[in-house]
Amino acid sequence: MEKTLVLIKPDGVERKLVGEIIKRFENKGLKIIGLKMINISIPLAKKLYEMHKNKPFFKYLIKFTTAGPNIALVLGSREAVNVVRKIIGATTPEESRPGSIRGDYAIHERFNLVHSADSKGNAEREIRLLFKPEELCKYSQILHPWLYGGKGIDR
Repeated sequence: MEKTLVLIKPDGVERKLVGEIIKRFENKGLKIIGLKMINISIPLAKKLYEMHKNKPFFKYLIKFTTAGPNIALVLGSREAVNVVRKIIGATTPEESRPGSIRGDYAIHERFNLVHSADSKGNAEREIRLLFKPEELCKYSQILHPWLYGGKGIDR
């Protein structure tokens, strides 16, 4: 099972969209492996977004990410990174399809509610930055074969 990281950013928390956003992932069948509310420090935000450090929006991204609490999620599924990014939608809200989180709720690209890892490698790096191994839960779900195929089902 592939894992990915999602942050519900301070605007998602402030706008009371946490439950709605998590519901989108659960309705798709993604497994919640880790979940916590976190105040991200400036040094941690800089590590998290280091790939953007030379871009003009970097200082605003750091300021915004550290402006309030974030909800950090580790989600798992088959092709979790790609599945989550489709649920979230394009970075720019006006380019996001209706039905995506950003397409339905975001108005400005700087305040776009959620972050998700853009690759399996970044997902692993971001999960290590925000979660200790013991904070990730291992459990089985009875519906797993119905969601991903399995013994006796995928013929």
